[in-house]
Amino acid sequence: MTTLRVEADNILSNPLDLVEQVIIDRDWAYDRPADDEIVAEVNSSWCNYHIWFTWQAEQGALIFSCAFETKVPKAVRTKIYSLLAMVNDKLWIGHFDFVGEDNSIAFRHTMLMRGGCVVATEQLEDLIDIAIAECERFFPAFQSLVWSDKSAEDALTSAIFETVGEA
Repeated sequence: MTTLRVEADNILSNPLDLVEQVIIDRDWAYDRPADDEIVAEVNSSWCNYHIWFTWQAEQGALIFSCAFETKVPKAVRTKIYSLLAMVNDKLWIGHFDFVGEDNSIAFRHTMLMRGGCVVATEQLEDLIDIAIAECERFFPAFQSLVWSDKSAEDALTSAIFETVGEA
């Protein structure tokens, strides 16, 4: 298990070094445009997701985001906010958000790492896996809302129904 520890004087090592190793191990295309930022592209069953990690050393915060390729038209933004509230109610970690700069939907989560905190490779792997699983789970609801006349409730219901039995 690889870990990154907060040093005794509360200066944090850069956890993006550990994130980079996780991304390399998964053989994902990525870029590290700065010491405090890393971006990668993840292929999935619905679309490609773009993940970002940003390290804010002053706050001791590792910020994570996983965005869809979907663009939300102005006409459905009110319904998107309703759907976001319903979807976020079903999550146990992180949240979905509307990103106004590019009219997209993203899963976000921030890890606070001050005060002697240790981050392990497994924690980063779990965060990425949970984010992608939740994006896969709710992508159909967001798509349905954007590209049909469904209400937020109908889009969510049709996307997360569970089948029982065999055909």
